[in-house]
Amino acid sequence: MSKATDSLVTAPSRARRRRRARRGQGEKLHDEIIAATERLLIRTGDMEQVSIRAVADAVGVTPPSIYLHFADKLELIFAVCEKHFAEFDRVLEEAAAGAADPLESLSLRGQAYVRFGLEHPEEYRILFMSKPAATPEGWSNERLMGNAAFGHLVEAVQRCLDAGAIAPGNPVLIASGLWAVVHGVTSLLISNRGLAWPVEQLVDHVVEAHLTGLRQSAD
Repeated sequence: MSKATDSLVTAPSRARRRRRARRGQGEKLHDEIIAATERLLIRTGDMEQVSIRAVADAVGVTPPSIYLHFADKLELIFAVCEKHFAEFDRVLEEAAAGAADPLESLSLRGQAYVRFGLEHPEEYRILFMSKPAATPEGWSNERLMGNAAFGHLVEAVQRCLDAGAIAPGNPVLIASGLWAVVHGVTSLLISNRGLAWPVEQLVDHVVEAHLTGLRQSAD
């Protein structure tokens, strides 16, 4: 990292160090570390520009204090992303709540999925577009697929199956296909932000085309 970049990330920092946390305040410091990392990630838009020293300076502690809570920077970055993942689930559930029927709820979820990814591109890139070597131990595909958002998608698919809106099938497999569709659109848009994509039209077309296939197979 260059001196210029380092000064950008660590700017407000070399101020007063905070006093040693009292016993029982470890959880508070943990949350402050995540909040500071999130702010730096949003400010820079690039996880490579967020250093442990920058986070420590922003919180007002020494770098070793960060390592008491997180094994390394990668684990810390993913903790921030996991926080957004919880918000991601809430947004999708809120979008689907306005559905008039089970199949419409899948459409609304797909549209909300892409919007959320575009509004949080760096977090999305880290969670779903990182190379395996850049993923902390414990962040397996099983962990991602076991999260609440995917579980709620499987439940939404099951409601469609129960209503006879789509052909009988494995709800996990169908949900995985839907996830693949919206992930493909989201990753394409994030990777090519400079192009003049007709975002809303593209999302509607891709999601509806996939759902049309499910409807037709149910006839």
